[in-house]
Amino acid sequence: MSSRRKIPLRKCVATGEMRPKKELVRIVRSKEGEVSIDLTGKKSGRGAYLSKDEETILTAKKRNILAKQLEVNVEAKIYDELLDLVAKEKGQI
Repeated sequence: MSSRRKIPLRKCVATGEMRPKKELVRIVRSKEGEVSIDLTGKKSGRGAYLSKDEETILTAKKRNILAKQLEVNVEAKIYDELLDLVAKEKGQI
């Protein structure tokens, strides 16, 4: 009898979709209030997940979703880093 591994699901804060954790990127607010991208998924602090999709990131930026979820001001450079990350993963850069 083979046991299936449970795939961890997380909810994208922009789209509300439940997706496998590997399809999302985690953004973290540390205790000091610093916002950073958590590629390992293990940094301590309050986290929010976004789909690795350019449209989703732009929607989150437009509606200021990360700032609301993380309860801190999120700089535009975080969104730029996310867009670069998505572009690299798709092989556009």
